[in-house]
Amino acid sequence: MAEIIDGKAIAKRVRAEVRERALGLAERQGRAPGLHVVLVGEDPASQVYVRNKERAAGKAGIEGKVHRLPEDTAEPALLALIEELNQDVTVDGILVQLPLPGSLDSARVVRAIDPAKDVDGLHPVNAGELMLDGSGLTPCTPTGCMKLIQETGCSLEGRRALVLGRSQLVGKPVAMMLLRQNATVTMAHSRTQDLDARVREADVVIAAVGRPKLVRGEWIKNGAVVIDVGINREPDGTLVGDVDFEAASERASHITPVPGGVGPMTIAMLLDNTVKAAEGRERTR
Repeated sequence: MAEIIDGKAIAKRVRAEVRERALGLAERQGRAPGLHVVLVGEDPASQVYVRNKERAAGKAGIEGKVHRLPEDTAEPALLALIEELNQDVTVDGILVQLPLPGSLDSARVVRAIDPAKDVDGLHPVNAGELMLDGSGLTPCTPTGCMKLIQETGCSLEGRRALVLGRSQLVGKPVAMMLLRQNATVTMAHSRTQDLDARVREADVVIAAVGRPKLVRGEWIKNGAVVIDVGINREPDGTLVGDVDFEAASERASHITPVPGGVGPMTIAMLLDNTVKAAEGRERTR
């Protein structure tokens, strides 16, 4: 039976470490690290995410501020706000909550953020740093996935890792992070043939496709580590992942639950990125 990877407990420990570093920064520079979140529109899920980020920042010793803009905000006005935050020395991290309303070009908006303040790790400069084994800020959810794998004590050196999903937010960056750890990486997606065979040979499975219980338990290799990024709502309201948790638990050595696995790590790594950004700016002053 698999050992459950407790994302809540690990995230709590990360947040405690972040708070210590944030308090140290505040003592040295006379102010807390600053995280500014830009929210455009009234999307209910985004509203919840932003409230959670704001609350978590305060508990971690980070000065959090949310800029709430109306749905019909023009792109030049949004870009002007981002440039203002780029120039503000009290702002260490900038996050534009996605998705944006359809009238706005998300790629252009992300590119407008100073890469040194891009705590979502989505700016092309930071994506390039990841590709080139640089030191840029990395996307929060993939970074959280890697932290969870690290916590299992599993060495990735030479292991076969399968990433299900090729999104810019999770699939592509986590594949690069696995390569950095010398894993042998395969990426699967909607066009992949013989998906069950690819899963059966993997020592590590990271599922991030958004399809409930896509990965069947009998596909999991005995002793594999399973990181389930998916979060899907069943017709009865139950939240489930992309992996059939109960069946997979019979074969995996370690597995994340949904909820309570990867989810808590995303905000924890956002806070970590904010303090990293502040520390980086402190070194360059």
